[in-house]
Amino acid sequence: MSRWSVLGSGVAGLCVATLLAEQGESVEIITDETRLAASHWAGGMLAPWCEGESAPAQVTEWGQRAAGWWAQRVSGVTHHGTLVLAAPRDRQELIRFADMTQAHQWVEPATLEPQLENRFARGLFFADEAHLDPRQAMQQLRETLTQRGVDFHRGQPVGKVIDCRGIHAAQALLSLRAVRGEMLILQSRDVQFTRPIRLLHPRFPCYLVPRDEGRFMLGATMVESHDSSPISARAMMELLSAAWTIHPALAEARVLESGTGLRPAFSNNVPEIHYQDGRFYLNGMYRHGFLLAPVMAEKLMQQLKQESHS
Repeated sequence: MSRWSVLGSGVAGLCVATLLAEQGESVEIITDETRLAASHWAGGMLAPWCEGESAPAQVTEWGQRAAGWWAQRVSGVTHHGTLVLAAPRDRQELIRFADMTQAHQWVEPATLEPQLENRFARGLFFADEAHLDPRQAMQQLRETLTQRGVDFHRGQPVGKVIDCRGIHAAQALLSLRAVRGEMLILQSRDVQFTRPIRLLHPRFPCYLVPRDEGRFMLGATMVESHDSSPISARAMMELLSAAWTIHPALAEARVLESGTGLRPAFSNNVPEIHYQDGRFYLNGMYRHGFLLAPVMAEKLMQQLKQESHS
């Protein structure tokens, strides 16, 4: 049995530590609880087919395993699919999205979400997609790891290092860049949706993901920037305008929280595993953390197994 030190307690680090612990390995997680991981601000959409609109093919292929992985380890994975919409003036965006993706069907949105009646004539439904609450999922992984004896602390690593620090590893991974994402948490007693809704727009597409107690995660912008300062007024206005387009009652929603995360990404926006200077790096999740962290953790386990036998 080896001893491992996982750096970072975001979604990548937790998935890696989970698989190591399940294999009976000794694991510790080195984390700075004063710095929130980018996955704290994630939408939690397990939507591999929707991502095919702009992501490389392996994102769709690898991401199809995510919902099953999460469902085996946490509660709260909801399999209600994804609904993609566009305002009437942007109907060409919907046609383009359909041409770029697979595993969908054209629907009348109100048949899936009755509160959309008389608002959208057509939409795309990706029935096989799912979603979860990222913060709840990460907390459940942490609790399971703690029960398995995994220690979370800020000290020095004592085992073989696996670095999953996201953008905080940029000094070691020089090809890593930051992509700023901004989000809002809304709460509304007047609007109920059961699945994520993606609203297409030529300049600022967004998504609305339902959570419990009438809350919704509304996000997220994508800005090529290393700026981690609070959300800009422009981004907030664009996001709230998109929410109003989905349903006017959201204009009365309460803004419970706003946040900004720096997503780590390589040039092709696909995560990678590196080995340099005596440590492993799993990084570059871009906006696919919950979708791809499980399969990337599995790929790392395979690599570690092969190297231990070589």
